[in-house]
Order: sequence, then structure tokens, then C-alpha cells
Amino acid sequence: MRPLTVAIPKGRVSKVLVPYFLQAGLDVSCLLEDDRKLIKESSDGSLRFLLLKPDDVPTYVEYGAADLGVSGRDVLLERRYDLYQLLDLGIGRCKMAVAAPCGAVIPDVPRVATKYARIATDYFAARGVQAEVVYVQGSVELAPLVGLAHLIVDIVETGATLRENNLEVREEICPISSLLVANRTQFKLRHREIEPLVQKLRAAVDAGTASKS
Repeated sequence: MRPLTVAIPKGRVSKVLVPYFLQAGLDVSCLLEDDRKLIKESSDGSLRFLLLKPDDVPTYVEYGAADLGVSGRDVLLERRYDLYQLLDLGIGRCKMAVAAPCGAVIPDVPRVATKYARIATDYFAARGVQAEVVYVQGSVELAPLVGLAHLIVDIVETGATLRENNLEVREEICPISSLLVANRTQFKLRHREIEPLVQKLRAAVDAGTASKS
């Protein structure tokens, strides 16, 4: 039996994941090694980890290159991946929000700058607003300051960047955090292996949440 393959994002999220994995009793010593390997395997050979850019994790899972993965809800919503969402890990909690210059009057047909074009389009359409959505890759806060857009849709953590640029949250779209997801076919075929892992992680997440409350 090949190892369960788990795609995880490189960087900040992976560092927060490791304590959860350890608390769940998983052998993740390979993730603590300081090297540039993109594929790492547990010492007992039961788990294999793929270290990827965050936006690529769901793609590897959906196409079966990985059985499981850890992905932000924002990526899953924007790209509409066909995956099982097994567990909210509570990592990187923030929110997707609509923001505008403080006190600005917004027209009936606003122009909205965002990296999340699908999320923004769906959100405004559901409210009967015929928004013009403009795709921008970065520094989205700049768009309303220079007249490119009336509103922005973006992830908000502390709100410090908005305040520093005289912007304010007008509406909250949805909460964002990291989720454990599974390939639909592999979840069915390897359910006996995956389900115990999910239960261990759930207990670790619940214990972590309880300790913070």
C-alpha cells in the first residue's frame, strides 16, 4: 500500500500545521528537517508530504496527485474545486470583505478591484448589484485611492493595511481559514486510512481551540 500523500502549503501555514500533526500522533519529523526537498516521507513510510505553493495545493488533490491537502477557504471558493472538505483546521483565521475609502459614496453600479473575481461577482450578483469586477493581482488597496475602482474585495486580517490607507470594511463576505480537503475518489477508496487521521487531527484542533479559550 502506497503512503497517504498530503499536499501542504510551504511557509507560515506549514509551520502552524506541524504542532497539530504532532499532537495528533503523526510522524512528521521529516517536516522539521531544514532542506529544500519538495517531497518528504515519514520514517515509517505511512505518510508522504508534498510541499507546494498555497494556490497549487487543491489542484494536486483534485487531480489525484495527493490524497489530502490543506488549503485556504478563499482558494477553494474562488476556483470551485471538486473536493471533500473534511475539517476546518482554524489556521489563519481572517475574513473576506468589501472595503472602500472612508466615507465614500458608492454608485449603484460600482467598479470592484480584486484578486477574487468569482467570489466578488457571485457576492454582488446575489445582492442584485451589477458590479463591474476588475482583476488585480496585488496592492488591491491602491485601486480606490487612484480612481481605478470604488470598492475592493480582499482578505482582511487585522485591518491595519486598510486603516493606513484610509479604507474601511463595508461588508463581510465570509470567514476564511485553512481546511483539510480530500480527493473524492481516494477518500472513498482509502476511507479506512483517512478517517482515523481526520479524527486525530480533529481532536488536536479541538484541544488547541480549548487551550486558547
